[in-house]
Amino acid sequence: MAQDVMDILIGSSGQAVTRDPQASRDHFVAACNAERTGNRWAAIQEFRRSVQFDPENPEALFKLAYALDLVGEEEEALAMYERCVEQQPAHVNALINLAICYEDRGMYRRAEKCLRQVLETVPNHARALRYMKDVEASFEMEVDEEIERDATKRNAMLDTPVTDFELSVRARNCLKKMNIRSLGDLLRITEAELLGYKNFGETSLQEIKDMLTARGLRLGQGLDEQHNVLRNAVYEQLRGTPQEHLLNKPVSDLELSVRARKALQLLDVQTIGDLCARTEAELLGVKNFGTTSLVEVRDKLGELGLSLRDIGPE
Repeated sequence: MAQDVMDILIGSSGQAVTRDPQASRDHFVAACNAERTGNRWAAIQEFRRSVQFDPENPEALFKLAYALDLVGEEEEALAMYERCVEQQPAHVNALINLAICYEDRGMYRRAEKCLRQVLETVPNHARALRYMKDVEASFEMEVDEEIERDATKRNAMLDTPVTDFELSVRARNCLKKMNIRSLGDLLRITEAELLGYKNFGETSLQEIKDMLTARGLRLGQGLDEQHNVLRNAVYEQLRGTPQEHLLNKPVSDLELSVRARKALQLLDVQTIGDLCARTEAELLGVKNFGTTSLVEVRDKLGELGLSLRDIGPE
């Protein structure tokens, strides 16, 4: 037996096939001859036999994959391309064709990985560079579509009427009188505003908070983006001033009274910068936060050369 005859393999028919590189080469030549005469299916059968006799023959694997691809046998072609690129060094054209197969299936990460492997070896490979642009564009489209789908889902959720949730009669009546009709309306209101409403107590507040928590939401969540914008505006306004370094300090550094601290906790004011982004009206809207507490806050900020946000004349 020839020296390069090695292992016993299982062929596609289920029968044992002895690994025989010479037999593999013979079938490969026969397959190429069949291709030249236009007998594509005969060529595929010969390429299959070539691969059976030498499963690690990258050229036979690539030619079989490509031939299968041409006749629409996409799944088998994909499997052959994957087997082909496992051989080292990886077959460049197999990597590119495999990337195209992955892209067609929306498997953009895998496609990108194949193309990067080509470009690491041949940085200026024209086809790989061209297909990489297509894959990157597909990434952007995929992200845009995901964002749009998420936005649609979120809007649908926010439009859900509060009457669809299991709330007590008292809580429902209070929300109705406050003109809070949907889940989105509820997320744009704070604990302080709810507690400040007549007949709305801690029990109803906890009931609503539990309902929102179960859905991964919380009161005032809808205001976060607006407050972030306002806080960033304060930071920008004070950039380069002596007060800039004070904005990230905790609000506890102001040593406010207990009543004032509790009110700021309800507004989720964590830093001095957060506080400077609030208005007097917002603070006065918190339950038990009166004029005395407001003066206290203004004085403490004034000592640092800071102030609450002024919304200006109407």
